[in-house]
Amino acid sequence: MSADPAISSTGQHPGQHPGQHPGQHVGPADARRTWRRLEAVHGMIYFTPDAPPRYAEVGVTHHRSGYFGSRVAAMGAVSAETVIATFYNFNPVLVRRAMDGLWTLTTPEALLGARLAAVDDSLTRAFGAELLGSPELADGAQIVRRAALVACEHLEGRPLFAAHAALPWPDEPHLVLWHAQTLLREFRGDGHIAALVTEGLSGLDALVSHAASGDVPRAALQATRAWSDDEWETCVGSMAERGLVDPDGSFTDTGRAQRDRIEALTDRSAVAPWAAIGADACVSLRDLGKVVTQKVLDADLLTIDPRRFDD
Repeated sequence: MSADPAISSTGQHPGQHPGQHPGQHVGPADARRTWRRLEAVHGMIYFTPDAPPRYAEVGVTHHRSGYFGSRVAAMGAVSAETVIATFYNFNPVLVRRAMDGLWTLTTPEALLGARLAAVDDSLTRAFGAELLGSPELADGAQIVRRAALVACEHLEGRPLFAAHAALPWPDEPHLVLWHAQTLLREFRGDGHIAALVTEGLSGLDALVSHAASGDVPRAALQATRAWSDDEWETCVGSMAERGLVDPDGSFTDTGRAQRDRIEALTDRSAVAPWAAIGADACVSLRDLGKVVTQKVLDADLLTIDPRRFDD
């Protein structure tokens, strides 16, 4: 079950909730920072060497098929078009190739099980026995679960999140932590896509805008999403005509202002779960995030520290 009747938000979004103490207001910036400090726990599943063998056990040997299939499996045996819509910025040609025949090789249930097994393999190794059995991890996992359950009361307009919200909760604290952070990541991600659509940006437009921000190099975005140089340059030309970037792909003032609007809207739409648990809990989670993120990085499950995008 994805909901807990003992925990309920009040619809006071994104301000103070009953049960918070005075001064515990959590704003969008603090909410984003708290999510980011824990994001390595979720994000490592896309890079860990433990995932491909687990996917191969259920019949999936192509790494792109494993990525798309395992992440969309919560939605069922959906079409490539559904993946294109919900993942947004990948080249549709890549998505169709990766999804072609996937559901004849395996089932969504098998891929979900394989993904969770890979998470267990990875975090068990990364965290070690001392952290796995610690009260800090157990308490932190329950706090993140509380935040995720508040998000589960806001399913509307968030299809990929809603599908994950319907999955059963695991029992072990490290898996609870991963599942809760996965829910909060997809909750934020669906909201981000809504902001991009509101601003009239296509998936490739969004990548060009992301590259212009300087957060991630163009080469990384282009390669992982499988867009050609010609496709990228055509998009830059189109966005330049709209006054969003210069011909070299750097932001104009208009483009930078648009990016700032998108990020601000994304932050506001994602704040409710963190506001519900309060500032003290968010501080506690950020402290835990420092520990678990370093563990993930030390275990070579992730090469980029997501905390570097903060502050």
